[in-house]
Amino acid sequence: MSIAFTFPGQGSQAVGMGKALADQFSEARAVFEEVDDALGEKLSDIMWSGPEDKLTLTANAQPALMAVSLATMRVLEARGFDLKASVAYVAGHSLGEYSALAAAGSFDVATAARLLRIRGEAMQTAVPVGQGAMAALLGLDFDAADEIARAAAGDEVCQAANDNAPGQVVVSGHVAAVERAIELAKEKGARRALKLPVSAPFHCSLMAPAAEAMAAALAEAAIKDPIVPLVANVLARPITDAAEVRQRLIEQVTGTVRWRESITWLAAAGVDTLYEVGAGKVLTGMVKRIAPDAKGVAVNTADDIDALIAAFNG
Repeated sequence: MSIAFTFPGQGSQAVGMGKALADQFSEARAVFEEVDDALGEKLSDIMWSGPEDKLTLTANAQPALMAVSLATMRVLEARGFDLKASVAYVAGHSLGEYSALAAAGSFDVATAARLLRIRGEAMQTAVPVGQGAMAALLGLDFDAADEIARAAAGDEVCQAANDNAPGQVVVSGHVAAVERAIELAKEKGARRALKLPVSAPFHCSLMAPAAEAMAAALAEAAIKDPIVPLVANVLARPITDAAEVRQRLIEQVTGTVRWRESITWLAAAGVDTLYEVGAGKVLTGMVKRIAPDAKGVAVNTADDIDALIAAFNG
């Protein structure tokens, strides 16, 4: 059995996430306290009590999702789980890349929380509200969606932002260009093409100011080589060097999240089980569509943790 751990991105958040873990495990509780201390506010209160619109804010959702993933990791480790000995690769979807790197020891939880707060705020402010949009194009392969984005751009920006799974590509850019892409996609036979309820056009060149902010923040952050190779979003292949981690995290802000290719690469490398560590089951659902011979397993409850430990202690 060859294992990868994956870590979810924005859209997996829900009010109440992580509360049961914090109630049951002191190790989980410590992670949420560490994140609260790093940010100088009780993010855990927003996570567990809402309101939902406040949790959904990019600057809150990003460190919150990382906190749930790392709380889960700490509980696993307290039960004797050894990431380096048991897992071949880690990968994370967009902000989940920071969770993956924190799990793999590239930086500590407090550093990850502060970087994600900076990242969330920078991405939110890079484009004035109302000027950017994202849309999901369903039922088209990546090349077709990419061609549509380029055709729709005109003298504006419209780019393929997320290659999530076969037939699920997200485009990002100026509002009018994204709207043109939706109409073009329908003409080209997309099963559905719809705007997403997001506050900014992530993973396109309009995020350049956010990439600059992350370059400055990452230059000052202490980053170590990950103890397990990270399959990077922008490359869809593994990296192991701290300097490259820093560079790829900067590129990731404006670059395409190559998730379909990343999971395809993992499957080709012999990974047959992908554990999604943290909130929700979005990535687990994608595994079935990308690599049907591999197994996706969500790990976010005490029972899930028990099952994972039992599987490894077999």
